This record gives sequence, structure tokens and C-alpha cells, in this order.
Amino acid sequence: MSLLEYALGSSDKLPKAISPRVHGYLDYAQAAMLLGLGIVYRKRNRAASAAAFTTGALMLTQALLTDYPLGAEPVLPFATHGRIDAAFASTAWAIPKLFGFADTKEAEAFALQSALVGTIASFTDFSTERARIQRAGF
Repeated sequence: MSLLEYALGSSDKLPKAISPRVHGYLDYAQAAMLLGLGIVYRKRNRAASAAAFTTGALMLTQALLTDYPLGAEPVLPFATHGRIDAAFASTAWAIPKLFGFADTKEAEAFALQSALVGTIASFTDFSTERARIQRAGF
């Protein structure tokens, strides 16, 4: 359950408009964004760069290992992927504090990432069966 669902009181109130395939595209876009931020931050804030590279690599690994249409090796059930997304959404805002750059402009990207992942997770249908059907191409 995402923070947005928790705040609203139930996941039944949110439409599950994001399919497993679309969620996969969004995962890869987020990973690319974080890895890109790692490059951008490299010279001006090494701690933010390390955090961006680390979280981007973790998101990319999760996407590659998820059993959904865009996963490379279906190891992680899509429902589990959803629970990991919810955990990440609820903690990503704290990454700058953990890496020691909480009072910098670069920290804003992680607050945005936390909100973005939470929103995407809230509107995603994490049905593992639907993900398998889409993966099979039906």
C-alpha cells in the first residue's frame, strides 16, 4: 500500500490505470533519470551523485529482474515489485540525509522521486497474473 493509498484510507478509491507494461516504461525512465542525475551531480556534489547512481542502479536492477513485460529475467513477482516501490516511495525523501546532503538543492530531486514513485505505484495494477499475460504477449 502506497502512502497515497494510506492517506486516502483504501486502495479501492484509486483507479488502477497503469498497466504492467506502462509501469515498466516508467521504471526505466526513472532509472535513467537517476543515473543521469548521477552524472550531472558528479562535479558539484559527490554525495548526491553517489546517491543518484546507487538508487538509479537499484531501480534498474529491480526493473530488469521483475516478472513483467519489460523485465529481462523474471525473478521478482510484479506484486513484490509493487511492495518494494511503496517502501522506496516512503523512504526516498530520506536519502539526502543518509548521504549527507539534506540541505542542498540536489536533495529536492529525491523528494520529487519519492512523490513520483508513490504516485505511480498508487495507480498501478500490480496483478502478477496480468503482468504474466502481458509478458507472454497476449
